[in-house]
Amino acid sequence: MYTCATCSGHYCQKGELEKLPLNCPCNNEEELEKIKELYLQDENYKLAYYSALVEAQGYGKQTRLEEIMDFANRCDFKKLGVAFCVGLSSEAKILCSILKHNGFEVNSVVCKNGSIPKEFLNIKESEKVKPNTYEPICNPIGQAAFLNRSKTDLNIILGLCVGHDSLFIKYSSAPVTVFAVKDRVLAHNPIGALYLSEGYYKDKLYNCKKI
Repeated sequence: MYTCATCSGHYCQKGELEKLPLNCPCNNEEELEKIKELYLQDENYKLAYYSALVEAQGYGKQTRLEEIMDFANRCDFKKLGVAFCVGLSSEAKILCSILKHNGFEVNSVVCKNGSIPKEFLNIKESEKVKPNTYEPICNPIGQAAFLNRSKTDLNIILGLCVGHDSLFIKYSSAPVTVFAVKDRVLAHNPIGALYLSEGYYKDKLYNCKKI
């Protein structure tokens, strides 16, 4: 079992390998050698190398959006895909406008593409967001498929639901990065739940019941 989240030293970051706890991933030298070999593969090397340069160049200075554009330019990704939630249509329009203004070709596909009714997945009326209305499923596989058809170089997720993002990443042929994630309660700032976890949200978060 790996427990990096509870490690107080993070000696891997400091290079102090003599202080590693027994279950530290750094101790698995054989596996790490296999992992390092993967970084030397052409596409992996490009993504890892330019990610490091973007991190150094924009550290504490560039917004996430600026970093995405910097990364895309360094990787020579000219054709970008945006997979967005219909609830963030206004934000998607602005995002695509900025990307186009900066010289990128942009394909965007909304989550409700295909207009597949929820009944297709055997969703009952009582299980809909708004019962007794027409509700299409979110179609992240479709988003990925249509962006794949467009032969995008890099796909950007904007506000896809939990689980739908997993399916999009699974079926996307192009590398995927995340611009923003959905949290309807915390204004799309999900890490806010962690900052409230010892206060207002303590009971709520530490007593989550399985459905």
